Amino acid sequence: MHILSGGCQCGRIRYTVEIEQFDAYLCHCRMCQRATGGVSIAFKNVPRVNQAWETEPDRFASSPFANRLFCSACGTPLGFEYVDSPNRDITIGSFDDPSQFFPTSNFGVESRHDAWSDTSALPGQRCEDYAPLVDRWKTSGKPMP
Repeated sequence: MHILSGGCQCGRIRYTVEIEQFDAYLCHCRMCQRATGGVSIAFKNVPRVNQAWETEPDRFASSPFANRLFCSACGTPLGFEYVDSPNRDITIGSFDDPSQFFPTSNFGVESRHDAWSDTSALPGQRCEDYAPLVDRWKTSGKPMP
């Protein structure tokens, strides 16, 4: 078992989870697209008994049978749960180190935007190489994340 931690952008909500494997999935359904403002979201499905929240996340009842977990202070999406399920999905991006995870399946493919599925051939730029951003961080007096 691996014990991992994560939380929201502002740090108000923190969690730890125990997982066996680093497999994850991408959800492309319209509900997830609207909830995140993205074309998909990456989730790790974890038994609730393997999750510990230092502060309970906020919940939005996105349907009669499901909740979206988030931080109401900074807006970070943290998860998805069916109210009657023993498991809950945790957003991969909210883990402190999301690099360990890898996608093994897609869900909600009827809403998938294939143009966004593989962007690896597009040009890319590192944040620390973008002078306007670096200058803004320097002016703020805070370190670049």
